[in-house]
Amino acid sequence: DPDRSVEQILDPNVLTLGFARRFTEYKRPNLLLHDPARLLALLHDQHRPVQLVLAGKAHPDDRVGKALISQWIRFIRHSGARQRVVFLEDYDITIAQELTQGVDVWLNTPRRRQEACGTSGMKVLVNGGLNLSIPDGWWAEAYDPRSGWVIPLSEAPTQEQRDAAEAESLYRLLETEIVPLFYARNADGIPAEWVARVRTSLRELAPFYSTNRMIREYLGTLYEPAMALFLRRNRAPQATATALEKWTRNLTQHWHEIRIGASTARRDGSRLQVTVPVTLGDVNPDGVSVEVYADAAGELPALCRALQRGQPIPGTTNGFVYSAELDTARPPGHITPRVVPNHADASIPLELPLIHWAMEPLTAA
Repeated sequence: DPDRSVEQILDPNVLTLGFARRFTEYKRPNLLLHDPARLLALLHDQHRPVQLVLAGKAHPDDRVGKALISQWIRFIRHSGARQRVVFLEDYDITIAQELTQGVDVWLNTPRRRQEACGTSGMKVLVNGGLNLSIPDGWWAEAYDPRSGWVIPLSEAPTQEQRDAAEAESLYRLLETEIVPLFYARNADGIPAEWVARVRTSLRELAPFYSTNRMIREYLGTLYEPAMALFLRRNRAPQATATALEKWTRNLTQHWHEIRIGASTARRDGSRLQVTVPVTLGDVNPDGVSVEVYADAAGELPALCRALQRGQPIPGTTNGFVYSAELDTARPPGHITPRVVPNHADASIPLELPLIHWAMEPLTAA
């Protein structure tokens, strides 16, 4: 009886994984299908089974995304996984709300550096679910081994090899860590270590990854500065517009004349004394900022520091030595000088997206 068959699908006592989002290639919604036999072994384990609830849509013009949905439908229909895997049609905010409340583990498998944020994983937090994700989007910042799991990134040379390696890591995490932890019960039948992770996630992550923080940061970093800039410009709109037009014309016409010379850093204990020679040609020195920049690396945060303009370089056109003392443990090779536009009445880089990088990072003096 088709009507009664629904009663045999899913089990509230079985570890439930959830995956719901737009189906498109970079999100890799089919990473779990990389080895169907291995997935089936997880789903049908006699003592520690797993079930999976999927939902999502593809853009009408995204043929790859629609093919990924079709692959899941074929797997459910023809592999014997119907009782353990459900694909919910017509994905919308109502279904998303139910899923983020009902799953034990929220799965996220995008290719690194392509996930914008991942707010669905944040919604899972307040409902007592745990996250299993690539370290991208919000999870790159939020991951804590006490409250969730991260899928290690592969450094393989091709995307196909990276996908295969990260699928292997996903299976291994489920088989050796996540599933055993969920089914490890104490004398009272409670998964004590699992519950401890949920409590840590609720306590440490849920208050910080919230709409409250989003509003505060939007106000503090975007809306309030934009309003202050508007009010400042509006005090003398004609004079400000004239000055900005002159500044923009100077930079766009002469930006190609900028040269950054051999830049050095001298270590003195925990501090680096940085020296960067720059020739600006006909670029107005007051219209630019010379900086040193380093991306985040492991435990080291990103670094961006403006340098002070010093003595002119003899025999050059607008050539100066820029310098600063940095309190950083980074080696000089991590840090690269650059020149960017600078104007008190402009929003950079939104209004003038120019940047000139040094060809080489700093070298030890």
